[in-house]
Amino acid sequence: MAVAEVQASRPSARPGLLCVDDEPMVLEGLRDVLCRSFTVSTAAGGAEGLEILRRHPEAFAVVISDMQMPGMTGTDFLRSAGMVAPDAVRLLLTGQADVDVAIRAVNTARLYRFLTKPCDAQELMRACAAALGQHHLQTAERMLLEETVRGCVEALAEVLALSNPAAFARGHRLKELAGRLARDAGVRQWWEVEVAAMLAPIGAVTLPQATAERLYAGARLTRDEAAMAARVPAVTREIIGRIPRLEGVVEILETHRHGRTERGDDDEAGSVRPGAHVLRVAVDYVDLESQGLAAAAAVSVMRGRKAYDPWLLDVLAGVVRVDTSPRVREVSVTELRLGMILATDLRGAHDALLVARGQRVSERLIERLRNLGHGSVGEPVCVFEADGPTPERR
Repeated sequence: MAVAEVQASRPSARPGLLCVDDEPMVLEGLRDVLCRSFTVSTAAGGAEGLEILRRHPEAFAVVISDMQMPGMTGTDFLRSAGMVAPDAVRLLLTGQADVDVAIRAVNTARLYRFLTKPCDAQELMRACAAALGQHHLQTAERMLLEETVRGCVEALAEVLALSNPAAFARGHRLKELAGRLARDAGVRQWWEVEVAAMLAPIGAVTLPQATAERLYAGARLTRDEAAMAARVPAVTREIIGRIPRLEGVVEILETHRHGRTERGDDDEAGSVRPGAHVLRVAVDYVDLESQGLAAAAAVSVMRGRKAYDPWLLDVLAGVVRVDTSPRVREVSVTELRLGMILATDLRGAHDALLVARGQRVSERLIERLRNLGHGSVGEPVCVFEADGPTPERR
């Protein structure tokens, strides 16, 4: 492991800063100036700098690069760095003769600032301090967006699952699995995968209740019902496409069925986002699981299809593997507690589906069952223990 990588992997109270230059003396000078305020890592060229960023995409708040380097210009490196580590604020060092080129780079590569060489130490520190402030602003805005969007979508999904359990029967399970798989696979925008999983069935609200029930039960659909079901993904995209800031989610939903799910180093590496790869694997696994296949059998079937990246299937196998079977017990409706997960469907009068299996018991669910009245729900209810292994690990 390179010295720079060791430094990048160590936890530090100081923010990380990556310097890229093909001249060792310049790198030493930058380190001497910046090491009091930053944990400084160095790279001798653009290719080495990108490799460090790929290994540690969240370790650096600021990235500084020289303009003229053999093999890869500073502009090209910083443009690629923005794809690999989008939260890192990028600065360009350039000579006086390259000022016009640097200005164009700031505009086209969305750089934060450029500095001319030789750069005064105080000016360099001020520029890096300003870049660090920009980094804090960007990450705070992103976190606020993620938490706000995820919270709103989760609340919406919970309400829809209670009002139309057949249409959203596997929504909770898919959300939990896709989110966990995305995090373990290292997808940076994992929250977009989780939101896509929660919103994927939203178009099913247009299905008649009887059709939704038949689809959920795996029953044979009529030609008209099959046509309606086939329209669900398009309706979903139309609905979600109206929501600002969910462009990534829409793209995941549009592309998760396209082609072999190859692994990519970043979201721009191919025509299909890594998040779409993850969602496709999660959807297909949950479909097999709903047919009664155990975890090992479902993963084995997927390996035989040769339609997925084997590396991603290895991650999936690790996510769904359990060492012990989840504990299931029977309880009455009044004994339901927050955090329990339904192991079987809850059905009411005339065998109508009230709540689909896999749903986590929430305050809203308890309130709804209480409002239905005593004797309105079939008992006993089978649940996974809240403190034991859950279906997310099944």
